[in-house]
Amino acid sequence: MRFAVISALMLALSAPPAPAAERLSLEEAMRRAREEGREAAAAHLRVAAAQAQLQRARGFRLPAVALEETFIRTDAPAEVFALTLNQERFSLADLMTSDPNRPAPLNTAITRLQITLPLYTGGELSGRIAQAEAALEAARGSAAWAADNAALAAAEAYVALAQAREYAALLERARDTVAAHVALARAYVEQGMLVRSELLRAEVELSRLDDMVAEARGGVRVAAANLAFRLGARQDTEWDIEPLGEPPAVGDDVETWLSAAAGRSDLVAARAMVKAGRLEERVRRAAMLPKLALVGRSDWVDDTLFGTHGDATSLVAVASVNLFAGGAHRAAARAARFEAEAASQDVERFAEGVLLEVRQAFESARTERLRWETARRALEAAAEGERITRERFASGVVKMLDLLDASTARREAETRELVARSRALEAALRLAVVSGRAPERVLQ
Repeated sequence: MRFAVISALMLALSAPPAPAAERLSLEEAMRRAREEGREAAAAHLRVAAAQAQLQRARGFRLPAVALEETFIRTDAPAEVFALTLNQERFSLADLMTSDPNRPAPLNTAITRLQITLPLYTGGELSGRIAQAEAALEAARGSAAWAADNAALAAAEAYVALAQAREYAALLERARDTVAAHVALARAYVEQGMLVRSELLRAEVELSRLDDMVAEARGGVRVAAANLAFRLGARQDTEWDIEPLGEPPAVGDDVETWLSAAAGRSDLVAARAMVKAGRLEERVRRAAMLPKLALVGRSDWVDDTLFGTHGDATSLVAVASVNLFAGGAHRAAARAARFEAEAASQDVERFAEGVLLEVRQAFESARTERLRWETARRALEAAAEGERITRERFASGVVKMLDLLDASTARREAETRELVARSRALEAALRLAVVSGRAPERVLQ
């Protein structure tokens, strides 16, 4: 027996220490969600993609340089004659001594370096660049909106974890209180001062609280994993978080929140996409305008690849205009205009919906704050009621069931106050986000 105890003690001392819980505040959780959350990271990558698309659109204004190598083996009379000239190997004596209608097969390699510079595209290039700029603005707005929502989701997960821990703690306190009642009732029963039915009722209540405590502890573990998920951390991470404080007041002026909603980042992104859609009509109309480009090329022609026996240089100005395409380009321009108008209507409706969303969030935040104040007063009354009932029970004035009922009423009041406090804080954070503000500002 002594050996077993010593072995167990040595194993406990040699075991690696449990990892310390990571300290985390509500503000830090929101910051980490902005920087490390998956949805925020994806939105930032889309901004980088939009920047690359803008760079690509601007690149079409610059000269395009292409290098091409072509190998030809032919016995076509006209091609053999022309390619021999290009190789600078033409000989009048060879021509006179051979049959020009049946030449021998000729190997020709053509190395071409070509530079193309667009001079005028009817506004297509400038339109595409402006569209890419609008798309970049939209991507930045979407990224800001994604970051705010990631911060809000992390804050809600943080509040849920704090609520779950506080709820588990109050259930454990309630369980300890009822356990003390059970012990007291058992002593009274043994002394003949209390009927056994009241003891049994107290034991039933204790068993019910044991179940609730076990369930609450499981809820704490799930809430901790959810917070880790929102922060992009391992889901078995332990968190040392701060308890929930008093929820912030939101004020009584809804117009302040409505005015801020006009600059909400997702609304800005939607309007930028409408701008890009309006530019599509201009791009489509460019197909009906003349195009002008300058092409310069140098050719090196030989009978071997990349040979330079013959060389030539050309400078070509190319002008083109599409005279008739069956009305396809005009129809495309009209379709683009109608699509842009439809998108504009959708965005204006969306803007009205944002204002409605802000009003709803404002009323919800104010209502939840009032509910918390009511729950706090109810908790004070329940605590005082339990104290009075406990004193009366000690004096033998009331029954054990009355004391259990008073303890249950206090636990329910504590639960109601905790839930109301959590919901009021979440409602204030949500109001900030839907009105276009960072949720961190509410805490300040």
